[in-house]
Amino acid sequence: MDYLWTPWRYAYITNAAKGEVSADRCIFCELPKLPDAEAKIVHRGEHCYIILNSFPYTSGHVMVVPFAHLDELKKLPSAAADEMMALCQKMEGVLRQVYSPDGMNVGMNIGRAAGAGVTGHIHMHVLPRWVGDTNFMTVTGESRVLPEALDETWRRIRAALDPK
Repeated sequence: MDYLWTPWRYAYITNAAKGEVSADRCIFCELPKLPDAEAKIVHRGEHCYIILNSFPYTSGHVMVVPFAHLDELKKLPSAAADEMMALCQKMEGVLRQVYSPDGMNVGMNIGRAAGAGVTGHIHMHVLPRWVGDTNFMTVTGESRVLPEALDETWRRIRAALDPK
């Protein structure tokens, strides 16, 4: 077995350990206060919202985030959990329509050790994947290759969610 070392992840982990994210300054609690276009929010539900990942692995990488500041999935009320999964299902359809991917990743990283970028506020990632996509570049080249700007991604997904 070969190992690929990612020293830049260590810098991220040690910075996260310094407590840079707290309940009173949580990015996921602050973003819903902004206009949708500025915050890159593509949909607001009753308990959760859908936002573009500002540091996406692929074009179309979104996150379904509960409005409530919760650090564990078990703390999420049933109604919010139901809505979160329904929004993940909806986004799978939207991303398939907009991007025609070969597959999807859907999941959570809960806690610093699991790789959560925001450790105190749970969220679900939904992202399209393609055979031969360049996701390996993050590991091997400290780079991500994205063919589409975030503003264009926001416009396309927002239009697919609300076709008016």
